[in-house]
Amino acid sequence: MTKPVLLTLTVNGEPVSRAVEPRLTLADFLRDELGLKGTHVGCEHGVCGACTLRLNGVMARGCLTLAVQCEGASVETIEGVTDSGTLKDLQDEFVARNALQCGFCTPGMLMSAAELLERDPAPSREEIRDHLSGNYCRCTGYQSIVDAVEATALDRVRKRGGQGQ
Repeated sequence: MTKPVLLTLTVNGEPVSRAVEPRLTLADFLRDELGLKGTHVGCEHGVCGACTLRLNGVMARGCLTLAVQCEGASVETIEGVTDSGTLKDLQDEFVARNALQCGFCTPGMLMSAAELLERDPAPSREEIRDHLSGNYCRCTGYQSIVDAVEATALDRVRKRGGQGQ
């Protein structure tokens, strides 16, 4: 058995310090140690996108990242962005357009969609589809997800007076 390693990082703006096994994934650390169940574990190969989160402001796959790699890092999960209200309009569009069914992929989809809209406030449908292609959904058929992201983008641009940025 390996010796636990002390891990200190910031999760959703809060400092966290725990002794962890060196091979514990970040997704499992968030779920099992911190009770943050929004980071889902699907394929465990970084393909499905269910474990998508922000690591030092950059999208990352929690299932491919070891917790010990995050020493001193800042992690933001779906719970953190939901609590901050930054995704409220996007979440509302997902609900309004039935862009979720079982909900398993939804946190990763929202994190990825938010990243896209931060980089490009007015993406085309093709750009939305391309950006979300790393997130799998088995329930919705993607059409309603793309519709929700597009509607959010159009509404944000409209509220800014037609300005892209």
